[in-house]
Amino acid sequence: MRVAILMGLQASGKSTFHRTVLAATHVHVSKDDFPRARNRQRRQQRLIEEALAAGRDVAVDNTNPAPEDRRPIVELARVWGAQVVGYWFPPDPAGSLARNAERVGKTRVPEVGVRATLSRLRAPGADEGFDALYVVRFDGAGGFVVEVASEG
Repeated sequence: MRVAILMGLQASGKSTFHRTVLAATHVHVSKDDFPRARNRQRRQQRLIEEALAAGRDVAVDNTNPAPEDRRPIVELARVWGAQVVGYWFPPDPAGSLARNAERVGKTRVPEVGVRATLSRLRAPGADEGFDALYVVRFDGAGGFVVEVASEG
């Protein structure tokens, strides 16, 4: 089993990446799917655990900006013996803000929210317990380029 952790700013391509690359194999878990839940973190952990208990791979599609946000996901994956794969979407604030501005309704994040995430955003490191870590960028043709993250 695998737990994929998607990490990056809002409107950086994480959900599109899930839909086009991971959806066929990974259960989608996102706090965006339960905005009114009292404890979104607890609910997210429960959904991850349910998928792993069913033997399914999981993709956690949130900003996951800092190691302390990712740690509970990594720890839960380890309890279930799952591999942890990180997908890092390097920050492009101007691009994220432009794509976000094109969103409609509740999918649009206030600009202050994007900027707040940017202030917390930290690149993931091997010391966080990832079995594999990838960098994901747009390819300019509607797809993605996925590269193995370099060490150090």
